[in-house]
Amino acid sequence: MYWSFNFSMFSSLFPPPCFALSSSGCRGEVTESRHSLWVQRFSFTIQAAVPSRALLQFCLQFLSMDSFVKFTSLSQGRDRIFRTTQYACMLLNYLIHKNGSNEELVSKLKQLESNMSAGRKLFRLGNTVDAVQTARRNVQLSDPVLRFCLTVIPLSRALYFICDNILWMGAVGLSDIDKEKWNKRCNRYYYFSLIISLSRDVYEVVQLLKEEAQAKKGQQCKSINDLENNPVQRDFVWTLRVKTEALFMLLFQNLKSNPPVLLDIVKNLCDLALPLDKLGICKTNPGVVGLCGLVSSILSILTLTHPVLKLRP
Repeated sequence: MYWSFNFSMFSSLFPPPCFALSSSGCRGEVTESRHSLWVQRFSFTIQAAVPSRALLQFCLQFLSMDSFVKFTSLSQGRDRIFRTTQYACMLLNYLIHKNGSNEELVSKLKQLESNMSAGRKLFRLGNTVDAVQTARRNVQLSDPVLRFCLTVIPLSRALYFICDNILWMGAVGLSDIDKEKWNKRCNRYYYFSLIISLSRDVYEVVQLLKEEAQAKKGQQCKSINDLENNPVQRDFVWTLRVKTEALFMLLFQNLKSNPPVLLDIVKNLCDLALPLDKLGICKTNPGVVGLCGLVSSILSILTLTHPVLKLRP
């Protein structure tokens, strides 16, 4: 797979006096024509083999100044940057500490990770009200399963944010609390919201499989003429074929054609490793937690910068 990238967008980021090239190199004053010549000469195409065209496109778009300013103007955008930095530091800290080298760097990474976590708690101070408002809007959904899931999820997140705010107050010295108790409560609400989120993902996958199966069932029933007079046997044969030959293919095709569902499943599974470790349900190590948190944070940034990839009701 090849990717083409146009470097003319950098003409607005780097002023031409240092980069306007002519046959004799840099000269004194740069005119309009030389600026056009610079843009023309640096507007070339690079073709390179890359593993993921979509990922490279996302990185290049995120690096543009307008997209970066728009992203950082959102509170969720700043939280995702802090979260990515936090779990990247955790992963690097684990890898460096495992090799037993550069203790000074390990100490700096731990301090940076702690600062990122404290900053994220400050960003989440007003999220409880937003979560309650989201739950109120989702009550109006017509689908009963989606209405239940998308109402319970923000309500459990609201309880999580309340516990998180109490932990922040205890961290800054505004109140004397039992940090271990409130930390467990916080992770329980977070764990419960992720379980409901994964249940919603399973429901979305089942709906996609039903739609695809109904379409394929109609096509196959037309071709099976000898079972026309026996609907019970026809349905049994069709069900058996779907279960034994086409179920995983249907699942793969549907997830491939519906990136929002796939990304939401991967993100929730990665997030699930965090409360499982903190609650002691499935103990891992900081390396696994850091990797899962980093992957989840990158996918969250991807859905924020590309709203079309966000799973919607």
